[in-house]
Amino acid sequence: QVQLVESGGGLVQPGGSLRLSCAASGSISGFYSMGWYRQAPGKQRELVAVITSGGVRNYADSVKGRFAISRDNAKIAVYLQMNSLKPEDTAVYLCTLYVNWTDYWGQGTQVTVSS
Repeated sequence: QVQLVESGGGLVQPGGSLRLSCAASGSISGFYSMGWYRQAPGKQRELVAVITSGGVRNYADSVKGRFAISRDNAKIAVYLQMNSLKPEDTAVYLCTLYVNWTDYWGQGTQVTVSS
């Protein structure tokens, strides 16, 4: 069983920064990708960023140039550096790991951007 635990969310003013972290534990071997999704109230869950085992990164257009995803293979962890935050970035951010044709999800961490 794979478990994901996110941390780093909180309240930040517009233009501020936050860094989200996600650590995975359990039976993980071989190639896997990790990423972040977000879900705002009344909206569908959307992809924010993903990074493959080879380090290829993809971002939602809405966060390109502001967010950066990275990973630590030794720790089986993924990070999301969020800069120039906007009120529309407010959402629950969920970590995901894809391995052996299975998606695993964390519980999510709240990010609120407000003055």
